[in-house]
Amino acid sequence: MEDISDAAVRAARDLRVAFSRLRRRIREVAQDADLTPSQESALTLVGKHGAATASALAAAEGVRPQSMATTLAGLEQHDLIRRAPDPDDGRRQLVTLTDAGRARIEGNKQVREEWLARAFQDRYSDEERQTILAALELMQRLSRP
Repeated sequence: MEDISDAAVRAARDLRVAFSRLRRRIREVAQDADLTPSQESALTLVGKHGAATASALAAAEGVRPQSMATTLAGLEQHDLIRRAPDPDDGRRQLVTLTDAGRARIEGNKQVREEWLARAFQDRYSDEERQTILAALELMQRLSRP
């Protein structure tokens, strides 16, 4: 990192730490005590990707299929997912959300967005919020290829 300025190194470190803390806090806001973090993650994954096999979900989460099977069993007990035979391959089962699973994901999303909006409203002045919006526009460059 010889050719990287001290300011760039500090900005990178501070940004990573701030994003990690904010991400953790946003997750805490809507955490359900009756689900494990693995179950929350798998539920969100099924919600994003739609019908999927347990092995595909395991690969996406970077866990062993046996671990995903345990996670899915817990979600099934909470009536948040259902399994049905894959119409293309009857040996496999597809995992999908139940109505309760969809409602839970949407409710969590709404709670998180509401918390974040309220935090911006309560903790920052209008001028500070405008500064944050301008910084976020600049931050978009980091997500581009």
